[in-house]
Amino acid sequence: MNVAFIPVRGGSKSIPLKNIKCIAGKPLVYWTVKAANDCECIDRVYVSTDSEIIKKTVESFELKKVIVVGRSEETASDTASTESAMLEFADQYEFDNIFLIQATSPLLEAEDLTGGYNLFCEKDVDSVFSAVKQKRFHWEIGNDGFAQPMNYNIFHRPRRQEFSGYYVENGAFFITTKQMLLQSRNRISGHIKLYEMDEASYFEIDEPSDWSVIEALLKRKLSRK
Repeated sequence: MNVAFIPVRGGSKSIPLKNIKCIAGKPLVYWTVKAANDCECIDRVYVSTDSEIIKKTVESFELKKVIVVGRSEETASDTASTESAMLEFADQYEFDNIFLIQATSPLLEAEDLTGGYNLFCEKDVDSVFSAVKQKRFHWEIGNDGFAQPMNYNIFHRPRRQEFSGYYVENGAFFITTKQMLLQSRNRISGHIKLYEMDEASYFEIDEPSDWSVIEALLKRKLSRK
């Protein structure tokens, strides 16, 4: 059985109750829950929350695969890791493979989850995560206090079309087996593959300044359907 696990805390500090704040006409959590519900590779969608308000909001969507489950205070605290919530869930429910999906990535679509799962089903693959390709020049400050490039030579600055770039996690989803999760106690491990999503999905909602950017992108995407 393939399950989606969407952890949704009620105690967001940067944006209070951001997971049910309306974006593009729907609560934020709706978009990822709907994507998971519509993915044919996923059998059940579990939304894990410590908030009664979030629970009622998600249940109001009336999506057939979706089940709201509780989580302990320990796994819903400001300092708790997502893995702690995943492991708590794994101790209580039976499944073979788990899609960790983050509600702060509303640009996620069912097609992305299917594409990620197809990679996951390839030979010897233990985990898959979503990422976007970036072509930006990175710098760091050295011990001497001066700036130095990290991923290119300043005397041979590549043009964009010549620059292979690099990949950045966009946080939308991670896939692994229950066995690997319990062994590694981590969301991904073993032989890992990367599923490339659209560059616009680079953005996650973590701060108030992210909200208007992602809402504009989401509205533009919806207008094209």
